[in-house]
Parts: sequence; C-alpha cells; structure tokens
Amino acid sequence: MDLVREKALQGALIVGITPYFLEKGLVWFEENLAHVKKSQKAQAFWQDNTLFLETSQKISVSKVLKKIDEMGYEKVFKIDQPGEFSQVGGIVEIFPINSFFALRFDFLGNTIETIEKLPIEISNEQTAKNILKKKLKSQKIFSDLKGLKPGDYLVHLDHGIARYTGKSEIQSPKSETNPNDQKSKFKTEEYYILEYAGGDKLFVPLGLERKLTRYLGFVEPKLSRLGGIFWQKTKHKIKEDAEKFAKELLSMFAKKELATRPPYSRTEIYEKLEATFPYALTPDQSQCLNEIEKDFSKQKPIDRIICGDVGFGKTEVALRAAALAAENGKQAVVMCPTTILATQHFNTFQKRLFGLPINVALLSRLQNKNEKPKILQGLKEGEIDILIATHSVLSKNIEFSPPPRGLGLLIIDDEQRFGVKQKEKLRTKNPSIDILYLSATPIPRTLYLALSSLKEISFIQTPPHGRKAVKTFILPFKKDVVKNAIESELKRGGQIYFLHNRVETINAFKLLLEELNTNAKIGILHAKLPDKEIIKTLNDFQTGKTNLLLATTIIENGLDISNANTLIVDNAIRLGLAQAYQLRGRVGRSNAQANAYFLYPKNTLKGLAKQRLQALKQAEELGSGYKIATADLEIRGAGNILGREQSGSVNRIGLNLYCQMLSEAVEKLKNQNSF
Repeated sequence: MDLVREKALQGALIVGITPYFLEKGLVWFEENLAHVKKSQKAQAFWQDNTLFLETSQKISVSKVLKKIDEMGYEKVFKIDQPGEFSQVGGIVEIFPINSFFALRFDFLGNTIETIEKLPIEISNEQTAKNILKKKLKSQKIFSDLKGLKPGDYLVHLDHGIARYTGKSEIQSPKSETNPNDQKSKFKTEEYYILEYAGGDKLFVPLGLERKLTRYLGFVEPKLSRLGGIFWQKTKHKIKEDAEKFAKELLSMFAKKELATRPPYSRTEIYEKLEATFPYALTPDQSQCLNEIEKDFSKQKPIDRIICGDVGFGKTEVALRAAALAAENGKQAVVMCPTTILATQHFNTFQKRLFGLPINVALLSRLQNKNEKPKILQGLKEGEIDILIATHSVLSKNIEFSPPPRGLGLLIIDDEQRFGVKQKEKLRTKNPSIDILYLSATPIPRTLYLALSSLKEISFIQTPPHGRKAVKTFILPFKKDVVKNAIESELKRGGQIYFLHNRVETINAFKLLLEELNTNAKIGILHAKLPDKEIIKTLNDFQTGKTNLLLATTIIENGLDISNANTLIVDNAIRLGLAQAYQLRGRVGRSNAQANAYFLYPKNTLKGLAKQRLQALKQAEELGSGYKIATADLEIRGAGNILGREQSGSVNRIGLNLYCQMLSEAVEKLKNQNSF
C-alpha cells in the first residue's frame, strides 16, 4: 500500500517523537511498514510509540488524542510543522514526523470515516528533522522540574497554565493506552496531577515532562480552562508575535552571523592536557568540551555560554579551549572581573601548562610600571599566547599581534559582572573572534538570549565526586548563632568566611567578633587595602595563619580554599540573588559538609529580599546556578530585559514557554529558505 502518493488514504502510520525514529529517513517507514505493524503486536516499544489508523476502524477520538499526546505531539490551533496536531469536533489533523505531508482524519461517532492528505508538506526532509531535534532540545532545557512542589504553577504545552497538586499512580488497561494492543492486561503508571480552572484535573504521565514548563512571569498567573480553543488561540497569537520579535533579534545579530574564521584542529598539546588532568572529568564536563571542540571545527565563530556551578570545573574547560586556540596560531584572553580571580586563574594556568610551549601572562593592577610595558610589548609582538587580565584588557593602548595571528579567543569569566558594552568591545574590533562566557548564574539578559537560540549554552551541573550540597540557614542575626557557627567550624580544624560588606565599619565589627571569645584568628580583607596587603592577607588565610577572613564581597570571586567550609553573611538582605549564590560557592569545595548562614536584622525580612533568600534556600542542591538565574529573572521583573509587548506575552504563557517559542521562531527563520 502506498501511503504517500494518494490524497485519499486507506490507512496511515503515526510514530512517536523519539530519537530512534528521528534518525530514520521518511522512506524507511514506507519500506518497513509491514515490519512495524508486526512488531507493534508483540513488542512494548512499538506498542507505546506507534499508532496505525485505518478507514472504518472503530476507535474514539479521545483515545486517538490521548495516544498522540503521549507520543509527544504538540496540540496547536493550526498545524504547519511535523510533530503537531489539532482537533475540532470529529476532525483531527496531524503532521506525523514519519510523513512528507500532514493528514486529516474525519470521524463519524467512534469510526474513522476518511483519511486525507493535506496540502501542508515539507520540501527538505533533513532541515525539517533538524528543526524538530532543536525544538525537542529546547523543550528539555525548559522543562526542569527539579524541586517541584504542590502549589507550584506549571504550563502544559497543549492545555495551558495549571497548579501542580502532586503525583499519583493509576492502573489502566493496556488497550486504553494503546489502541493497537488487543491484550487486556493492566499496567500501572505514575502521573503528574495538574489542576485547572473550575477544579478540572489533567494527568500527565511521567516521561512526558518536555510538555511541562514552570510558570515564570511578572504577575500571579490565571489558571487556564481545560477543553475549548482559547489556549490554542493564545498560543497561536503569541507564536506570531515571537516570530516578529525573532526577525528583529536576527537583524541585530546579522553581522555576527556573517563572520567566519578558519576551523581549528586538535593538537598534541591539547591531548597532553587531557592526559595530565589529575581528576576524572564529570559527564557534563566531557559533553561541554565535546561541544566546544565541535564549535572550533566549524568556520562560524563560537558564541557559547558555559553555565556551571562554582567549583564544578569551568576553569579546566576554559584552559583547554585557550590552549587549543594558542596551538592553532591565535592569541587568547581570559577576562576576569577582579584581580583576585585573575591571579587565581594565572596560577592555575601556569601550573597546568608547565613545560608546554605556551606563554601565559597576567595583566592586572598587581604588575608594576616596569612589568606592564614588557607584557604589552609581548602581546603586540605575538610572544604571549594566553593573557589573563582584568577589564584593563579593554584599554585603548592594548594591541594584539596583527593577523593572521591576532586575538582569536575571548573567555569572559563571571560574565554577569561585565556590562553589555564591555563584553562587545573586543568583538567590535575583531568580528570573527570566538567568545566563551563562563558563569554560575548568567545574567537574565544573557540567559534569555541563550535560551532563544541566539547563543549556544552548555550546562555543567554534575558535581565532582564526593561533593556535598551546602546546608543553608536563613536566620535573624544573633550573637549566639554567630558564636556557635564559628566554634563548630574551628572545632573540626576548618576556616570561616565572614562577610560584612561595609568598609567603614569592618574594623568595629572585628571587635564585636573578638568579644565572642571564639579564639578565632581574624584577618580583614577589602578592596580599599593596598595591593600588597590584599595578597598578604589572602596568603595568610590560605596557609592557615588566620582562620577567619572578615571581608567584603571581594571574596565573591577567585578564592578556592578547600578547608574553608563555613560562610556567615551579615545583613544578607542587601545582597542580590546571584551574588548570594556566588558567595555560597566559596565553601563546600571538598568532601566535608559545608554550612552557609545568611543573617538579617530582626523584622527586616520582607518583600523582594525575602523572595531572594527563599529562592536561595530552595536552590540548595548542587548544580542550581541555572535555577537561580531563572528565579532572579522572575524577581527582577521585566525591567530592561524585555519590552512592554514581550512582557505581556510572558505573563500570558510564562517566560519558559515564551523563550521556547522564540527559540523555535529563530530556528524557523534561519532555515526558511530550505524548509
């Protein structure tokens, strides 16, 4: 039977949206139809992921809809792409991923009366598959349901905004979940329970999480009604708006998209770095490095964010990328927000690259007047391969080696600490440079662009072996709480960071701590100290001469001391969420249990400060930086991240689904000539 060429069809195969089927060519399904139908009768995978429908078949519309929903198809107002379906009364339209064209099924009661080919086709099979794969990847990114609690708002792709009430196990006949399976055996499945307006409930099977996203918006959401077409119309309208916005964004990034550079290749030095790494790479580190190597092998410049928790191995990824650029004849810059972080990276790079023909230099305020000219000269003449620097690298007097060598790679660490203009300055001079952004908590604007297909994003969320989550305490400030926290850490031979973010009163606060009689050896650190004193204070803490470092937020970046496992923050309500999260990452860098105390003055925990600290507590588990960034975005409100029109769309469907739609719109526009 030829299922492709006739307009009126006798039967049609619909397959689930799974990686296995996405790798198959469309002709494969025609050639293997008999095999598929045979496997469907006996094997669970084929029963769960295929549906064969024929004219005159007795089956209800509701069973067909339930099945194609469970196979991963998205319900829309009007279909136009593979993987979508729509329904009005007894008419079901679906675009199977195994077909060149969309299909229409007309039901008369519980009988399929006709099956027809619709005039909606794909002209390029591979492009259509690529778009669908990217769509599934973005859905997976947005559907992070870790820490989901009853009462949280979720958005179902097909049915709209609901309140999550919990999970439930339900037993049902296999024949209900698969119309092709004539056996009457029962099976038990677990479901998410979603409550809609009017008390209606929807049961979503575990395994179909990609259809669910958390609601992130700037207002309290209104629950959708199950049934009807209002949600589909809303989604359709916002999808059209997202496509208009995507055109605007793409025009902004057009110049960057046109830039090219010669592809890079792996080198012997790169392989030596792999072999000499003293730890086992985590799975996420390996994947991230593979993605970067793949980026380097292309002619299009890299524009990728690496989102990984503090201490999860972003520095090693950056080091290997810089070494690869250097060995391919390009200069690399690692730009850091603070002198402390730049110094830390310089020491790490020197240690890892020791004995290899790669020259690393440090440019910060620690270099004296005699050292700086030598570094600048070496940079200009191409003698320096990798430069670790603060924002001073953006100065007008900085010159890199002329092409074909020149600046090839810019790595921006803690990218949320730099402004948009600062980050784009070097790209303006060098449109074809590769840029890697390292951050535990990308600023919302960057996250927004990343999740909208305008930047690539990699996640390092797997903790190193043996790492424990930091226990977080949100408490009113009391002397006995501080005393007990300090003594508990000193008792086990550890060290303490104590954050007091006011230089004017930090010496007076030291006296208060000394009055607690904990026998702590206290050092003071802040940015207004002379450079030599900063370095001496840090060295004293690193070598154990002091065991309590009383500091401002200067400690936010660059300190990596495994013996420091207690953090105490005074007046924590004054911190931003991302900043508080970054500070918490100073502790917990060994296998010891770390503790973080965020203290606030009595009766001051309210409003946005309360939301920030609650979000910090909720993101206690390891690898929560990405969750913090999305929570930060929600708390900040629209601000300068979105225009008024986009903010309205976000409130109606949630930020996650809006970004997902925008991402799909961008991909569609990029491929519109071939799709």
